[in-house]
This record gives sequence, C-alpha cells and structure tokens, in this order.
Amino acid sequence: MEGPKGKHAWMVKIGEKGQFVIPKEAREMFDLHPGSTVLVLADEEKGIAIPSKKVGQSMMAQVFQTAQKEELL
Repeated sequence: MEGPKGKHAWMVKIGEKGQFVIPKEAREMFDLHPGSTVLVLADEEKGIAIPSKKVGQSMMAQVFQTAQKEELL
C-alpha cells in the first residue's frame, strides 16, 4: 500500500513457525538479501518495527556510547 511520499505499508501473514516474508518491494527498497541481518524493535503499546540498516546502526552507536559513558561514572 502506498501512502504519503516515502511511506509504505504491507500486510503479511505469520506462518506456523512464527515467520513472515518481507515483501519483495521492501526487500528491494532496503537492499535485503538472503542472509541479511535486521534489527527488530518491539514496544508492547506501539508494536513491532524493523528500522533501516542506517537507522539501526545509528541506534546501536548511541546505545554503545551511552554504555561507555555510564562505565566511566
């Protein structure tokens, strides 16, 4: 489903093993291939999100920076 410019939404089904297929359009958009690693985030109120590689890397860098600062205290 196409939303406002740059926004997309897809419906997927969960299989018996709890897996789902990321739609082809999304895999192409985010350069995902077999063996790619993705970050899955969950919030009990807001749901599940899979951020882009760039956003995920930025988030992890912030987590590690915060952890290093806390170690110095």
